[in-house]
Amino acid sequence: MNILELSHVSKAFGSRQIIRDLSLSVPEHTIYGFIGQNGAGKTTTMKMILGLYTIDHGTITVNGEPVKYGGNATNRMIGYLPDVPEFYSYMTPSEYLFLCSEVTGMEKKVIRERSEELLCLVGLEKENKRIRGFSRGMKQRLGVAQALLNNPKLLLCDEPTSALDPLGRRDLLKLLQSVKERTTIIFSTHILSDVERISDEIGLIKDGTLALSGTTEELRALRKSDGFEIEFRNNTDAERFAGLCDNAKRPDCLVLFFENQGEREMKRAMEQLSQQGIVPRRIELREPTLESLFIETIEKKSGHTDGGEQG
Repeated sequence: MNILELSHVSKAFGSRQIIRDLSLSVPEHTIYGFIGQNGAGKTTTMKMILGLYTIDHGTITVNGEPVKYGGNATNRMIGYLPDVPEFYSYMTPSEYLFLCSEVTGMEKKVIRERSEELLCLVGLEKENKRIRGFSRGMKQRLGVAQALLNNPKLLLCDEPTSALDPLGRRDLLKLLQSVKERTTIIFSTHILSDVERISDEIGLIKDGTLALSGTTEELRALRKSDGFEIEFRNNTDAERFAGLCDNAKRPDCLVLFFENQGEREMKRAMEQLSQQGIVPRRIELREPTLESLFIETIEKKSGHTDGGEQG
């Protein structure tokens, strides 16, 4: 079952067309990596899903129910983690979750149990200090707890790792993976290594429409390889073989890199090495990466010249 479906959605701000005929679907209990350049329309899309922006054309449904601008029927099924969550800094984590729960009308007994459960889930059960003393990573974890208060069917995370250090990013990604059985996650980011690490499916938005979509494996399969490289045992062999090749780069004195060359070209190079009596230290085919596919897709010429909005 698809928890989220966008069908032919468009959105403009004045004369600027931000989203163009965007269609995508997100299956239940998956992590959907939503990627694109800054200004591609990721944040605009999320705000339309939340009913914060009107939709010019098309439809959005959450768990089969249509999203309506300004309405909160579908938002009862959604949790939201912005890139910079804001809190009442004079509160402790448990006090803040208690306040948020009261606003939603939860019973006090349920609030206490739910808050304790979520603070344990995000690793903040022993943190009783004021939120003002929290690191950025701790605030993001508290933001996840707050977003999960209502047992949402859909969790929207808008670039949650963008300002975290490597350890903070690792911890948050592990946390998102751990809650996948509870909810479905849309994970917006421009940090492609994060997407490859945790996403089940990926959608790349360009010029306000979906340029690529599929699993990581399916997207990698669109490129046979990113090329191959040969590492030599000594500079003499590297110099001699480089003189025979007019399509190689030399990132290192002992390494030749053949960009965008596949298995056929690598086999030809191996035959040349054998003919020259050169035994390399290493010859390796580079696996295609999401980054190379992203760059290739973004750099393709587009007929659209309108400016972008946020995210």
